[in-house]
This record gives sequence, C-alpha cells and structure tokens, in this order.
Amino acid sequence: MLSAPSPNEVATHLLAEKGLSLQSLKVIQSLWAGYGQICHITATPDGLLDAKDTQSYILKLITPPPTRANDEGHTRKILSYQVEQYFYSHLAPQLPSSVPVAKCLGSVNEHHANGTSTTAMVLSDLRQQYPIAGEKRNVLSSAQVNAALDWLSGFHGFWWPRINDLDKSLLVLPPLEEVQRDGHDASEKTIWLNGGYTYLATRRTEYTSLAEDSESEWSSALTSRSGSDTQSIAEMAAAFLTPAIPGSTPIDHYQTLIHGDVKSENLFSSKFGDQLVFYDFQYTGLGLGVCDLAKLFTCSVPLSMLVTQKSIPHILPMQVGEKWLLERYWRGLKNTGERDYSWDIFLFHWEIALVDWLRFQASWGFWGNTEWLEARVRHILSDAEWRKALKRAVNGHI
Repeated sequence: MLSAPSPNEVATHLLAEKGLSLQSLKVIQSLWAGYGQICHITATPDGLLDAKDTQSYILKLITPPPTRANDEGHTRKILSYQVEQYFYSHLAPQLPSSVPVAKCLGSVNEHHANGTSTTAMVLSDLRQQYPIAGEKRNVLSSAQVNAALDWLSGFHGFWWPRINDLDKSLLVLPPLEEVQRDGHDASEKTIWLNGGYTYLATRRTEYTSLAEDSESEWSSALTSRSGSDTQSIAEMAAAFLTPAIPGSTPIDHYQTLIHGDVKSENLFSSKFGDQLVFYDFQYTGLGLGVCDLAKLFTCSVPLSMLVTQKSIPHILPMQVGEKWLLERYWRGLKNTGERDYSWDIFLFHWEIALVDWLRFQASWGFWGNTEWLEARVRHILSDAEWRKALKRAVNGHI
C-alpha cells in the first residue's frame, strides 16, 4: 500500500501553486478515527522572509483507509470530506460578504488504485478575524445566538432561490446507495441530496433499537403504528423532510442548502459575539433550514433563552423566548430569500424538525437541552390535528 503523503508535503505542494512557501506547520487536531489532521500553517510569498509578509492558513488533510463494503459510518465520513471540499471550492465563493465562510486557497482530491484517497484543502484562518471559539458542548452568549441566527438565515436565504440551479443528478445519495451507484465518478461528488447526518434513511439500526427498547418513553411514541397507518410518526416526519430525485416532496418550495451540523463547536465569533462564522461543511446538502435550528436550539442555545421556568413542565408549549428566536430567523430568511413563507407553515416545519431531531437523540443518545426538547415534542405529539396534518402532507393531500 502506498504511504500517505505527509502534511508538510501536501502543504508545500498546495502553497507552491499560489506562489507561497511553507514556513511552519503545527498539527492542532486529529480527525475522527485517525483519518487525517488539521494543521495550522504559515507561509510567505516566494522569495520573501520578512515577518510582516507571513500569512496564516489552516490545512485539512484526509488520508483514510479504503472504503469497506457495507460500512455505512466509514463511507459516510469519506464522502463527507469530499462534499466539504466541493462546498469550499465551488459554492462558498458564491456567498455574499454578509455570510462569511473560510476561503479555499487550494485543494487536491486524489483516488488511488489501492482504494485509498488523499483529500486536502488549504483554508483561510478564521481565527484571525473571529478569535473566539464556540468550544465543545458549550452554550453561546445571547449575542452569539443572535449572530448565529442571522448567519443561518442569510445562508439559508441565499441558497433558497438558487437551489434549483444545482444538478440534482450529481447530488450525493445516502452512503451505501452512493457507493453502489454506477457511472458516477468520485471526482463528481457535489453536496448531499439530504443534508445532515442524522436522517432516518441512514439510521435504521438505531431506529430498530429504539423500537425494541421497552423502557424508553419514545419507543412507543415515535415508532409504533396505529390503525391502518403504514408508517410511525417518526417515519412520517422523516418522509416529510426527505428531498427527492426525481419527484416532488412537501418541502420542494421551502428547501434550501443547510449546513448540516450546526453547533457551537463549529463556529468562531468576534470578541463581543456580534459577528460569527460557521465552518465544517461535511454534511451540507438539501433540506429545511429549521433542521439546522433544531440542533442549534438543543445543543448550543442557553436554556434561559428558550424558557423562563426554573423547572420545565412535562409538556411544554412554545414559550416567548423560543418564539422570539424563531421570528428573528424567519424574518431574516424571508428578507434574504425574497420568498413567501407563512408563519403557520414555518411553525409546522419547525415542529416536524423537532420530532425528527428527538428521534435521533432518543435512538443514539441525549445531550444538550434535552428536557426542553422532550417536553416540546410531548406537546407537539399531543395535538391530534398536528398528527393529521403530518399524515395528510406525507400522503400528498396538502
């Protein structure tokens, strides 16, 4: 097996293409399962060694083992890095300055005969302008939350009217379907058909475990089927949220490009938190913007911004704080996308996203504002009219 290139070799090669010379390299993080490294590098223009000419960059180098048959998690990760590279190389340059992202200086995507691959990008160092890291499993300040909502509404709103310009035949299918697709060259990977990594089509094993867990409240609430229903509530929510090629879905008019992994660990902000930038676009794809919000609200928004109660009741309708945050995002989304999105439809989509996100957490593991999430979903599921509306939407009656 050919040895993987070193970070120094890759950084030197990519910088040379831009007339830059590598001055230093430091590994700052290893990727999942040892699949590569993230490095901080400095470079100067060729022939110049003055400190004032030194520029700071981030190298993301992925050198995973070969794809293994029927290994969904392994395949998902390999595809995700290719999706991220496509995003930074082809889509990020289209974004306006009001939706900042890292700039890609250079990249490489090589697939070798022995089944291994080398994927690498040199990106601008976001910490130069946004020095405050969101940090792992932490909550954001109120200023950072508002900035995150503004960034997301700008990102989602920008892509909303442009999503149909994408070549849907090149969108990446769920991992095990993608590797079986004939005539689809690895270099043609774009973004995911279904943004995110928690959707039910790739989480059937966890779903089955939840359905068999007699001790979980959510086993019956989410996975049981009643009467003549052919799908459970969780399956209907997933079906509603799933983009399609070809064909139409209930979300066609509202779907956009979503980040796919919105959480505090994937952002940097300015010193005062009023300006913010997201990174880590491995799970970017089609979907409803509220799916990004469901994870953000559960995993990173301070609970005090969602509810005022010190003790959360067992069943919880929407509170003033949650509504205020949603309205801020909703207004920004409509203004940027220049499209209509009624508040009632938006809320219906939001509630479906919460149910779908709870399904993943209940089957995989809870973290974040889980007491709030569970109480909100109990309230949603207790509404018989909501359940009927979801069923009608999935069956194509509205």
